Amino acid sequence: MDVCSACQNPLILEIEPDSDEEMQEAGPSTGGATTTVPDSVELLACGDKFHWQCLLDSYTYNTCPKCSAPITSTNGQGGEQLLVNLDNEGGLQANLDILPLLAEEAYLRTYPEERKPHAFLELCRGGDENLDDLIEMLQDDDEGVDEEDGSATAGAESGQPIDILRYQDTLGDLQTALHAAVASGSRRIVCLLLYLASTLDLQEFPDEVHALAVQYDITRPRQDGKVDIRSLKDTEGRTAAMLAQEMGDTWADGTWIRWLQGHGPTP
Repeated sequence: MDVCSACQNPLILEIEPDSDEEMQEAGPSTGGATTTVPDSVELLACGDKFHWQCLLDSYTYNTCPKCSAPITSTNGQGGEQLLVNLDNEGGLQANLDILPLLAEEAYLRTYPEERKPHAFLELCRGGDENLDDLIEMLQDDDEGVDEEDGSATAGAESGQPIDILRYQDTLGDLQTALHAAVASGSRRIVCLLLYLASTLDLQEFPDEVHALAVQYDITRPRQDGKVDIRSLKDTEGRTAAMLAQEMGDTWADGTWIRWLQGHGPTP
């Protein structure tokens, strides 16, 4: 069995059942035993293999952590790439460029206070199926919706807590969670974000949003002194409403555009 070039352990990952339900599905014969899955990142430039976490821990720009060989190449657009064969729980992915993932991880290690807001924004990009996880993250956040920071990116620079709702992604063109939800066509997430981070009149929200607030015991925070999420712009100068106008499709009927611009939809 191949071993990791960094830690010399087999290129597998042990996974324990994370719930009683999973243990029951596994059956009494397993007794909740751990299972193993592949965990291998093969650098195509030199052939060295690593656990994913070991590569993250030891990665230095452009060179292999083991043999110091150059590991990046030029892609068809003239940019840099780092090609690997990635084998994990999801299966084998050949010739995968992981340079963006490594750059993201390096940034978040430098600015760890942005890790949770960034994860929140990625959940918004993932679509309405992530709504429960989004709400759980907000409820677990100590600062969350009560933080009265007037700037969505001030936390990383000033040392103050970052407002997770108004965070602008420094790795993604300064887009907000609202931009991300619009881009993924996620109407329920858009409703949630407007409920928590805009001045849209409470009476304008559909009954579904009020029911959601009751279901999850969500109290709408006061917006005094806070930036309305609808006013925040990405690096191209676009608000979420402008992005929705460009996309059409889910937002094409104009009702949602008016809402995102500050005028509530007709019930």
